[in-house]
Amino acid sequence: MLELRPNCECCDRDLPPSSPDARICSFECTFCASCAEQTLGGFCPNCGGALVARPIRPARLLARAPASTRRVLKPAGCAPAGLSGAAP
Repeated sequence: MLELRPNCECCDRDLPPSSPDARICSFECTFCASCAEQTLGGFCPNCGGALVARPIRPARLLARAPASTRRVLKPAGCAPAGLSGAAP
């Protein structure tokens, strides 16, 4: 089940579970659409995978399967070139 992380790893923008602006890679690294497209060129700086739109979990299911509250922030690692070489 997706964690639905609450923020962009680059700019710390809030990304609630219903946000259509959240982008994720296959490891669930989470970015806002602006950082994903403009700063990162559509690829995760952590693993190099493609960043795609994060699915929206229906509100009626959030009580049973809540979104994560763990914030991840790595602004220094948000560069389109050079990957960190490690998956999150």
